[in-house]
Amino acid sequence: MSKNYFKNNPDKDGFFGTYGGAFIPPNLEEEMKKINDAYFSISKSHKFINELRQIRKHFQGRPTPVYHCGRLSQKYGGQIYLKREDLNHTGAHKLNHCMGEALLAKHMGKKKLIAETGAGQHGVALATAAAYFGLECEIHMGEVDISKEYPNVQRMKVLGTTVIPVTHGLKTLKEAVDSAFEAYLKDPINSIYCIGSVVGPHPFPMMVRDFQRVVGIEAKDQFLEMTGELPDNVVACVGGGSNAMGIFSAFLFDDECALYGIEPGGTSLKMGEHAATMTLGKPGTIHGFKCYVLQDENGEPAPVHSIASGLDYPGVGPEHSMLKDLEKVTYDSITDKECIDAFFELSRLEGIIPALESSHAVAYAIKLAQKNPQQSILVNLSG
Repeated sequence: MSKNYFKNNPDKDGFFGTYGGAFIPPNLEEEMKKINDAYFSISKSHKFINELRQIRKHFQGRPTPVYHCGRLSQKYGGQIYLKREDLNHTGAHKLNHCMGEALLAKHMGKKKLIAETGAGQHGVALATAAAYFGLECEIHMGEVDISKEYPNVQRMKVLGTTVIPVTHGLKTLKEAVDSAFEAYLKDPINSIYCIGSVVGPHPFPMMVRDFQRVVGIEAKDQFLEMTGELPDNVVACVGGGSNAMGIFSAFLFDDECALYGIEPGGTSLKMGEHAATMTLGKPGTIHGFKCYVLQDENGEPAPVHSIASGLDYPGVGPEHSMLKDLEKVTYDSITDKECIDAFFELSRLEGIIPALESSHAVAYAIKLAQKNPQQSILVNLSG
């Protein structure tokens, strides 16, 4: 892992090793190039950086704290800490990249933000960003997730966003991505597709990672201040993988920190009953980029399941795919039942109600604490 890692990954064509890239229609290639050029231009600008810092401090409420789970640690062993992204404005880490993407869109003269959402947190965050900057917003969401996450649907509507129900296929996250991408194709000049994770065609995996790096930067400094050392283990849930890349990015060069990305094992590891892409997938192409993909017998994206709507995606971020091959991050899975058990344990022992997505990471942290009672564990409580 070179110290020039972030300058070299992705490369100029958007590849993290052999993963990533931009496999998109010709009419979108020029628009993606404009987005890439604009991002590199303004991300080096003092004015842009200063405005984003002010937004994070005065609007989002950053930095979010690191919290020591005293009672959870006492029960299970180890020393379990949480990076409290649930205290970020709107209740999850998603606003970190949504405010950055919306600021970029405004700089480019875009009038409309388009995106997908699974659990609804990305949708709420982008709706918030649109309201803040005075932009239109359209969120595509599967009918199944609309039913499961109805309070977030109402939040989006209160913020002035149009919510488009997606009624085809399994009516969940993958279909919402399909629908949002089709809507963006109709008018890429005036709109921008604000992808909700470190997925999609270049430059989005890079941009979302860069905007989420604030999580890791804060957490590393906070943990050092609290304990005088780095954590032995860093744990985060992985669907597309934005919250995990955010916190992992600060510890990639620290060999004493073991990194764990936790996927949804669902109800079993049979096809259609889980979304453990890194565990059971293989390299393929989905939504305009190459990554590990869960595939059926025909090589098409397989049906997936997770109790957590934000994790039920058959692909994963290309950077995660590279880190798996490099064996820099260990990827494992947690079942729906283990997720629910951890959800209630954290709620009742610490007074913190986590998202089901984050509960996968909490469940794995409990396992690590029982196995290594003398080690510290930092969990990204992403929502």
